[in-house]
Amino acid sequence: MKTRMLLLYVAVYLLLAVVPVDAHHGFAAEYNIHERVTIQGTLTGFEWTNPHAWIHVDVKDADGKVVNWAVEFGSPNVLYRRGFRKTDFPAGTEVTVDGYRAKNGTATLNGRSVKLSDGRNFFAGSSAPDAPQ
Repeated sequence: MKTRMLLLYVAVYLLLAVVPVDAHHGFAAEYNIHERVTIQGTLTGFEWTNPHAWIHVDVKDADGKVVNWAVEFGSPNVLYRRGFRKTDFPAGTEVTVDGYRAKNGTATLNGRSVKLSDGRNFFAGSSAPDAPQ
């Protein structure tokens, strides 16, 4: 009887000890290292969220149509240590972003760097293999 109770306690403990884990994507799963793109436009939003921060930029294409690009940055902690502050990116700011295009063809980049109209240049915390550390 004691053995059964011990096994029951161990089984309950193991079931309770299991913690769901979200998988983290790799750079190569979503972005093309061979398709580096530079966009220029107007910042429309900045999301300071984990696990990645995002900016959204309105860019005029060759036909004059405005396309809203989503640009993935590193984690807020990485960005903060590199000098980013949420207040540096108000909507309406003109930016130039260098990054890697999404493999699915959407207007999405993994940001490598972002340059503000006042000349400040920030490393965006890219997870690309050739990104500066």
